[in-house]
Amino acid sequence: MRHRTMSPATPALLVIIALGSLSACNREAPPPASSAAPPAAAPAAPPPGPRLYVSDETGGNVIVIDPAAGQVVERIAVGKRPRGIRISRDGGQLLVALSGNPIAGPGVDESKLPPADRAADGIGVVDLASHKLLRTVQSGPDPESFDLSPDGKVLYVSNEDAAQVSVVDMAAGTIQRRVDVAEEPEGVTMRPDGGEVYVTCEATNEVFAIDTATAKVTARVKAGARPRSVVFTTDGALAFVTNENSGTITVIDSRTHRVTSTIKVPPTAGTPMAPRPMGAVLSPDGTKVYVSLGRAKSVAVIDVAGRKVDRSIEDVGARPWGIAISADGRKLYTANGPSGDVSVIEVSTGKVEKRIDTGGSPWGVTLK
Repeated sequence: MRHRTMSPATPALLVIIALGSLSACNREAPPPASSAAPPAAAPAAPPPGPRLYVSDETGGNVIVIDPAAGQVVERIAVGKRPRGIRISRDGGQLLVALSGNPIAGPGVDESKLPPADRAADGIGVVDLASHKLLRTVQSGPDPESFDLSPDGKVLYVSNEDAAQVSVVDMAAGTIQRRVDVAEEPEGVTMRPDGGEVYVTCEATNEVFAIDTATAKVTARVKAGARPRSVVFTTDGALAFVTNENSGTITVIDSRTHRVTSTIKVPPTAGTPMAPRPMGAVLSPDGTKVYVSLGRAKSVAVIDVAGRKVDRSIEDVGARPWGIAISADGRKLYTANGPSGDVSVIEVSTGKVEKRIDTGGSPWGVTLK
């Protein structure tokens, strides 16, 4: 086996090696890397839970409520006499009907009231991200209730003073057509397919069907005394109409525009007066209609399939009118004008969980 021999190092080379070794020994070692973890980022704020939006007829505000906490979190100034209230179809805006008419109950001598402020009439549009009033679109005189086309582009508004329905182009913010109906139009509800809109007229005890393609009246249907609100079934086949003064619910076949049945809401022991059906909302599963009963201080639960009253929920507040339901169908919310509060009701038990003091005169309520 052959071995390779190394040549001896020269003196100069030995000096260079020695100096390099000494330099390596004297060089400072780099500081050790820190083992401490970087500071944790602050946790993201949880998104706000559901919010109730309540129109305050005497306060000129939309009241924003956290229903879980049971408290008012904000008041949004919108204008005079806010009443009808809805979330836009895309969920980004809140719409509220504003009226310059002085408040007057049934039978009041209107000649003794102050003049109406027509400049105050309109539909206020509130941005739900900023809670700011963006604009007020035309509505016709004394708007009370309204509904939107399925695409959200057209608004149908009841003009109580004018016995008309205004058809409003939302993009332009202007009235495109006016449809004559009967005296004191109030409730406005779009059929789910968007083909027709139903409008209740209090003075003549009628429901008007308006074709949305032509803006023409296609039917006039007799209801009970002083019809207020309309709720369609999920498939749009039936309309349930609340009749305040007769204490009934009129059920209409929306294809034939004929009354199929009338549901009598019976009085219950302990209520201050007979039922006065006012607002109505359909359960998310489509099986129940919940009806606020006004001065009876209660809510009726209507079975859709059986077309009968299942039960009533008592002592919810003074004259509940506006009514809304949670997305899971577990909670009801009523706007109680004279008592200045909103009730949160557990549907399964029929118990009022809390009464949230709002002040003012809560009229309509919607949930986002």
